[in-house]
Amino acid sequence: MRTDLNMGRGKIAAQAGHAVVLAYKKALSLDKSDVDTWESQGMQKVVLKVSGKEELFRYFQKAKDAGLPAAMVKDAGRTQIPAGTHTCCGIGPADEEKIDKVTGDLKLL
Repeated sequence: MRTDLNMGRGKIAAQAGHAVVLAYKKALSLDKSDVDTWESQGMQKVVLKVSGKEELFRYFQKAKDAGLPAAMVKDAGRTQIPAGTHTCCGIGPADEEKIDKVTGDLKLL
């Protein structure tokens, strides 16, 4: 989640929800067994923070390069931020160790 946009808590929650749905749909098209495992183990979600757009895109690309399901969220611009603003990305569901190799140095939001 980008911290430079100063989104309210509700907006952050909505953006995280969008990221989960989009990444889930991507994962279904890549490896359904990872989705099945994630669902059977409680559907864990972790929200991490990045400082801005450049860092967001860097981690998004790292996830894609690692073969992980990844989806970028672009806001519709109906409330707090301009339309087209990239707010966050979703990575996974996938093996936790593979995700940690990409995002392990990020801090919790």
